[in-house]
Amino acid sequence: MTNGQPTVLIVDDTPENLSILGELLQPTYRVRAANSGRRALQIASSHPAPDLILLDVMMPDMDGYAVLAELRRSPATRLIPVIFVTAMDGTEDEEHGLDCGAVDYITKPLRPAIVLARVRTQLELKRARDFLSDQNSYLEGEVARRMGENQLIQQVSIHALARLAETRDPETGNHLRRTQEYVRTLALSLADHPRFSAFLDPRTIDALAQSAPLHDIGKVGIPDHVLLKPGKLTPEEWEVMKTHAKLGSDAIEMAERDAEKPVEFLAIAKLIAHYHHERWDGSGYPAGLAGDQIPIAARLMALADVFDALICKRVYKPAFPLEQARSMIVDGSGSHFDPDIVLAFTGQFPTFKAIADAYAD
Repeated sequence: MTNGQPTVLIVDDTPENLSILGELLQPTYRVRAANSGRRALQIASSHPAPDLILLDVMMPDMDGYAVLAELRRSPATRLIPVIFVTAMDGTEDEEHGLDCGAVDYITKPLRPAIVLARVRTQLELKRARDFLSDQNSYLEGEVARRMGENQLIQQVSIHALARLAETRDPETGNHLRRTQEYVRTLALSLADHPRFSAFLDPRTIDALAQSAPLHDIGKVGIPDHVLLKPGKLTPEEWEVMKTHAKLGSDAIEMAERDAEKPVEFLAIAKLIAHYHHERWDGSGYPAGLAGDQIPIAARLMALADVFDALICKRVYKPAFPLEQARSMIVDGSGSHFDPDIVLAFTGQFPTFKAIADAYAD
C-alpha cells in the first residue's frame, strides 16, 4: 500500500471497461491500468506491487487464465489476490477461474455496488493476511534471536566451566578451542561413513563440538601435587590422576539431574569426559572398554586430545613437530584409536594443521 491507500491494478483490453472501473475505484483506491496481459505482468512485478488485481478473462494474445498462471509462478507476485472480471457467467467458467487460483469472480455488466463490496472484502482479507504474516515473521525472528541468546549463554557457560578446570592446569593454553575444532573436523569427515552416519547427524555434530571443552573438567578434583607435578607420576599418583575421568562425568551427571528435561550436549559431554581415555584395544581407563564399546563421541575426543597433547609442550615433555605427531597417531591405529577415525584424521590433516596454527599458544 502507498501512503496507506491500497493499489488496485485493473486489466482489460477494452478502453471503455478500463475507464468504467477506473472511475468507480479512483475515489477510494490508487488505480493502475493495463490493456494487455503482458503489461499487467510488468506492472504487477514493479514496486509497489498492487494489493489487488481485477483481471479480464477474455483478452487477445494472453488471456486471464494465462496471466494468473504467470502471476502464481513468480514468488514476487504469487500472493497478490486476483478477481476475475468477465462476461462469461456459466457456473463451469466460474469454477474454472476459482480452481486456477482467483479469489473471486465478477460478471459483466458490472454493478458498482457489487464491485466495490468485493474489492473491499478482498483488500480487508489481504490486510489481515499481511498482518498475520508480519506477526509470524516477527515471532520467528524473536524465537531465533532468543535461541541465539540461549545458545550463546550456553556456550559461554560451557567455556567458563572448562576454563575453571584449565586454571588448575595452566599449560593447556588454547587446548580447548583446538580440540573442539579437531572433534568437529573429524565428525564432519565421518558423517557419511556407514559406521558413523546414524550417530553423526548435524545436530549431534554441533552438540559434540559444543561439549568437547568439558572433556577434562574432572581435573578440578585432582590435588595440585599430582596435577601440577613437573616430573613423572608415581604409580599411586597416576591412579589418582586417572580418577579425573569419572570425577568429570559424575559432575556432569549431577548437572543433568538438576535439569528439568534431558540436555543433549550434557549427555554427550558426560560420555566424552568419562571415556575419552579408553583405548581401542581395551587397555585404557577407567572402564577398560574396547572397540565399538567405546562411545563414538569419546573415540573422536581421544584422537583430538592426544594429537593436541603431542604438539604442545608440557612440563613432562617437549612439543613434537606436526608431522611426527601425525606419524604417532597413525602408529596408534588399531591399538589406541579407532582405525576409521585415524583414516579421517589423515584425510583431514591439512585442516588439523590449520587449526593448530590458528589457535597456537
